[in-house]
Amino acid sequence: MRASPDKLDLNLLRVLVQIHEDRKVSLAAEHLGISQPAASSALKRLREELGDKLFSPTAHGMEPTPVATQMMPQIKEALLNIGMAMSRSDAFDVASGPRQFTIAMTEIGELHFLPILMKAAKSICPMLRIATIRNTDSNLRFDLEQGKVDLAIGHLPFLPLDFQRRLLFTQNHACLFRRGHRLDVEVPRLQDYSAAEHAVVWSAGSEYSHIEEEIDRACEGRRIGLRIPHFSALPDVLECSDLVATVPEAFARRSTRRFNLSYRAHPVGLAPLEICMFWNKKHRNDSANLWLQSLVVDQFRAVGNAQSL
Repeated sequence: MRASPDKLDLNLLRVLVQIHEDRKVSLAAEHLGISQPAASSALKRLREELGDKLFSPTAHGMEPTPVATQMMPQIKEALLNIGMAMSRSDAFDVASGPRQFTIAMTEIGELHFLPILMKAAKSICPMLRIATIRNTDSNLRFDLEQGKVDLAIGHLPFLPLDFQRRLLFTQNHACLFRRGHRLDVEVPRLQDYSAAEHAVVWSAGSEYSHIEEEIDRACEGRRIGLRIPHFSALPDVLECSDLVATVPEAFARRSTRRFNLSYRAHPVGLAPLEICMFWNKKHRNDSANLWLQSLVVDQFRAVGNAQSL
């Protein structure tokens, strides 16, 4: 039988979240600064109080049960909100003087989200400064660990589990092309997509590189007419050619509002992109970093998934 929510110890929930992040009780204990027996005892209590195994040991670590998976987003949300509320006693004073935050983002993140974030930040604190770097930087992990980067935002599967993360939203891929293209039908056929000439956005270390590799496997021998390192030039190129491109759906939506372009659901069954916010665990009680996280989350909520990264 499940425990009443008001009787659950918040420290137990922190252990639950940490095991979910690390997939190992010993690693979770290390990150929480407690002993392994204490972490194991907390997990045992949670299992008893929630009436579920929560995790099962596998060759790849502790695998969450469906119950744990279903609960996790709400528990993480609640703990983050509690942390933000508790930090008010030592709150970051945004009006105290100049302060610079560094955020790692994709190019698409800068195009879609940065204007919204800057408008909100400047309305709260005109002296606030924000610097962005590409989150494909090979030193991103080191910079997050050292505090040189305050937050990283995007689809970043290469970042290890020892960073705090929060899922902001998921989005699908889209097939983008000029209006009137042969693919501009309700449901494009895979064979027509494969036969088309493609434009590919490709840069070393990009989190989107593996997507193009997956398309190559599904469309053997596809013709690539253009490779470019940036998304920003893509709409202009597609508008005046028969090239097609694979892009995140939010970028496709934005492009069709500004250019003579259309987009459709992607013919290849690509997994959705998970757009997350990452930060160093050391900043869990840092009022300035918590304030920045809150600002980012609030703006994602305000504009909705369709208008975000």
